[in-house]
Amino acid sequence: MLRAQLLDIIERRQLTALFQPIAHLQGGAIMAYEGLIRGPSDSPLHSPLNLFKAARACNLALEVEHLCRRVVLERFAELKLPGKLFLNVSPECLLLQRDEARGETLQYIEQIGINPDRVIIELTENQPTYNYELMRDAVLHYRNLGFQIAIDDLGEGFSSLRLWSELRPEYVKIDMHFIQGIHQDPVKLQFVRSIQEIADKSDTLVIAEGIEAQAELLVLRDLNVVYGQGYHLGRPHANPARALPAEVAKALSRNGVAVYPQRITEPATIEKLLTEVAAVPPGMNNNDVYDIFMQDPKLMIIPVVDDGMPLGLITRFAMIDHFARPYQRELYGRKSCRQFMDGKPLVADKGTSLQELSYRMVESDAHHLFNGFIITDQGRYVGMGTGHDLMREITQMQINAARYANPLTQLPGNVPINEHIDRLLESSTRFWVCYCDLDHFKPFNDVYGYRRGDDVIQMTGRILSAHCDPHRDFVGHIGGDDFMILFQSEDWESRCRGILADFQHCVLDFYSLEDREQGGYISEDRQGKKVFYSLMSLSLGAIRVEPQQFYSHHQIAALASDAKKQAKKIHGNSLFVDRRQA
Repeated sequence: MLRAQLLDIIERRQLTALFQPIAHLQGGAIMAYEGLIRGPSDSPLHSPLNLFKAARACNLALEVEHLCRRVVLERFAELKLPGKLFLNVSPECLLLQRDEARGETLQYIEQIGINPDRVIIELTENQPTYNYELMRDAVLHYRNLGFQIAIDDLGEGFSSLRLWSELRPEYVKIDMHFIQGIHQDPVKLQFVRSIQEIADKSDTLVIAEGIEAQAELLVLRDLNVVYGQGYHLGRPHANPARALPAEVAKALSRNGVAVYPQRITEPATIEKLLTEVAAVPPGMNNNDVYDIFMQDPKLMIIPVVDDGMPLGLITRFAMIDHFARPYQRELYGRKSCRQFMDGKPLVADKGTSLQELSYRMVESDAHHLFNGFIITDQGRYVGMGTGHDLMREITQMQINAARYANPLTQLPGNVPINEHIDRLLESSTRFWVCYCDLDHFKPFNDVYGYRRGDDVIQMTGRILSAHCDPHRDFVGHIGGDDFMILFQSEDWESRCRGILADFQHCVLDFYSLEDREQGGYISEDRQGKKVFYSLMSLSLGAIRVEPQQFYSHHQIAALASDAKKQAKKIHGNSLFVDRRQA
């Protein structure tokens, strides 16, 4: 029944091509479209997942995939869409088509009027790929015909990292898991930043998949990710737009920077990545090592250790690759496993920081990313770590956490504040700096206690954050009762007025009824004299920063501090705006 339905779909070509735009995140132009497919609209096979699952079950996957590509190519040519076409191809189909119909794809696309340099073969994996030598040959064949190569869903599985290293594609697509919510998740941000750093070193262009919000888009743009794809830029459509939506194009063209997510963490070492993996001695033969791999399908790496000292690594892929060749097992099966061992593994002590190891990983050969690394304790083998786990945990790398986030308010500290100012300056955008300081805070601490004072500081941080746009305005805690806001919102002044009104109302809850009624309290000053202190108030000193006006955060900090001092000269809750022009 199912097979007959699939054969009918193939015979009557009951497939529809859809196209989703891929845009340049710096300029906003659409550079390409990914060709997608849908089955008959009145059928359970309308979904591509169901369609290909059924095709594999009926041994018709290659026939369905060939038809999908023809339908996409023909429709792309018919619509005369601009730019390039990302054409989904499974590795299995790529290998078989190379062997069975050499040059057929090239002839076909030339017949329908598409130049091969406009077609990018996007490798999509339904199953892990192990035969990398054949894959390299197939990719070389298609490159020689003028095609480029892309890898889909980077970060989703182990083999995608291996494919990147083996095939050296022109494009890699980051899996949408790491894109969605990146503006709120520092782990995802660091993952994408690390991928971008590796891509820069390997001359690969990165495409971020699954962009669904403007905040995600702007963070990716600031990370220098070149291309993006997702519902926010354009949904798959049978007749797609030739340009991005106006609001998206406007957001990309606007100067300014995204606000990166911040989180305080303890400095982390690679010991948290430690996985116990049983080692083998160098005297073990290759047949025995092969049997160990066969007994555990999930085992990817076996370390070779001699009396506690690590010598190297044997990968599942290397072992399978060697034994798959004619006569290799007969020749080398009884020989030492050193024969197939990588004798120069990446080795690090368990006390090594995540940051240090990530730097070593980026600077070393690409194969260490998927081979993983050996973890030692004073030079002796204790276990393994994987490149995937390192990338997942990499945002734990924060040295001297107090500099980066205030432990009381959890707001960013001096280093992130200065970094954000520098990013704003580099973007050549106008922004406003607001220095916030509490008046009469020290005598309040003396009378009501430091615990109560901490409560006031936490309340102040919450009020400041509540009145700011989390995607455009940056709230930092300098220390003590000093805060700083970096506004990109044009209505920053009304936001400041709201902050002052809320503070004036909320701070009353921290005083006794008697002190509230008389508007203050009597306490001793530093010289021991009785002094009447007014209730706490909030002073805001603001400056405007024009493009190219300043060149460092030091200048801005000095001017904002001066503005704050002027605000403190005004009685009560106050906003002083320094309107002088440089």
